[in-house]
Amino acid sequence: MSITVLLSPAKKLNFEAPVPKMNYRAPSLMSKTNELIKTMKTISVDELSKLMHLSLELSSLNHDRYQKFEIKKPESVTMPAAFAFNGEVYAGLDVQSYDQDDLAFADKHVKILSGLYGLLKALDFIQPYRLEMGTKLAIGENKNLYEYWGHDICNEINSSIHKGDVLINLASNEYFKAARAKQIEARIITPVFKDFRKGAYKTVMMYAKKARGEMAKYIVKNKISDPEDLKSYGVNDYVYNEQLSSGDQWVFTR
Repeated sequence: MSITVLLSPAKKLNFEAPVPKMNYRAPSLMSKTNELIKTMKTISVDELSKLMHLSLELSSLNHDRYQKFEIKKPESVTMPAAFAFNGEVYAGLDVQSYDQDDLAFADKHVKILSGLYGLLKALDFIQPYRLEMGTKLAIGENKNLYEYWGHDICNEINSSIHKGDVLINLASNEYFKAARAKQIEARIITPVFKDFRKGAYKTVMMYAKKARGEMAKYIVKNKISDPEDLKSYGVNDYVYNEQLSSGDQWVFTR
């Protein structure tokens, strides 16, 4: 049995972070990424603002990123994905604390969904971008990114798992939808994190996002292969709540 962890990307990026010397690689679906880039290069700042609901400042930044996006020789402007993303999830993932064994384990077991790259391994290199999976971007006959990626993401996941493996879904609904869960050939466990607020357990998104990254880190640091071991999880006072859990939706409360 083996575990695969699925994460969402982050809007924030940090391409100044220190990165250890290792063998990094291009993402496996790069040919489709390059087709997307051709479309993104044709979109103006104003169009980008409307398409992605961004301020003109952010639209200008991302327009410039796409104009500079290097297709032929990307190595000089790239970083491994797990180091480049910089949101709450990645604060919890905390790859800067990993040793070489941790990084090797993360590269094999942690996958990141992406609107631009489809599916990334932790150490696949990426360039600066912003393209959320829910963006209603028409590409050819496809009216959005879900249609554009089609079965590719699911096929990539299936190609890396074996009978009896388990997928730990720590991605958001927006991104997990692109994985086409019904076609994934593995048991899927979705951890949910809730805090006690005003007499009831509720998901506080800021805390839940960081907790997703922290659980991924826990899996990496402890080299977990049996999902039952997650029921003893206790990072930042989150504990498995059997009463609130149902089937493969495992609720952790504090």
